[in-house]
Amino acid sequence: MSQTETEIATQPDCWRQAVALARQPDGPAAALPRPGERVAVVGCGTSWFIAQAYAALRESGGHGETDAFPASEMPAGRTYDRVVALTRSGTTTEVLELLRRLRGRTPTTAVTAVPESPVSGPADAVVALGFADETSVVQTRFASTELVLLRAHLGEDLGHLPQQGHSALDEQLPAGVLEAEQFTFLGQGWAYGIAQEAALKMREAASAWTEAYPVMEYRHGPISVTAPGRVAWWFGDPTALPSGLADDIARTGGQLVALGRDPLADLVVVHRLAAALASARGLDPDNPRHLSRSVILA
Repeated sequence: MSQTETEIATQPDCWRQAVALARQPDGPAAALPRPGERVAVVGCGTSWFIAQAYAALRESGGHGETDAFPASEMPAGRTYDRVVALTRSGTTTEVLELLRRLRGRTPTTAVTAVPESPVSGPADAVVALGFADETSVVQTRFASTELVLLRAHLGEDLGHLPQQGHSALDEQLPAGVLEAEQFTFLGQGWAYGIAQEAALKMREAASAWTEAYPVMEYRHGPISVTAPGRVAWWFGDPTALPSGLADDIARTGGQLVALGRDPLADLVVVHRLAAALASARGLDPDNPRHLSRSVILA
């Protein structure tokens, strides 16, 4: 197994640890947003997509207005009660620069795998998930684990999730997906962030042609790319797919994949697919082209 595949396989165990950490009386709760706070969540790459998912969950759950931005694009004139920065390495230049600008003006919390990293300087508080750290360039278990922690902090009952993760690891990949030439990932609400992350994983690890959209936007143009040998992948309950969409996809000749577990568990299947597709194409998922573990700008 590649290192990436090893890290993919450890996700359910990391999720259990994250849920337990969120429940600890002396855990990260004091550093994370309180109900009613107006919050911005920032990150880069994978962390931005996880920020999108968390922001949608927090706001839709009635916990407070929540925005998500790439760290380089957060509007300078907005006022927030707290800014949460997601950064696996704690070294990403855009995240560090933003936290320095906010220092002394807005309370900030960094969620990272490396608490002794540079992010501990400008951040007011640090939530460390060292048990989910990775050596691979491509993020899998850290990103999913930090979202589990954030969801547990919102009060979600995630006792079912590790078992769903194991089933996502144990089952065979959906028929035909290894031979597909293109993938369009679809989500709604917080699962749209998961769809974005799924598409990124496939690009990073396997150099695959992937796109991602909110499901209701798919028929506003993107469906035109779906055809025989191409996949539309829905992160959600198959019965919740918008009316008529399955028939529309069938008419294109494309393949609909709708596994129906929690979107994070179904993301594990995409992780496995990305690693398998990379191997089939003669690529090394541990060392994807043009990428590094962290973007550190001069």
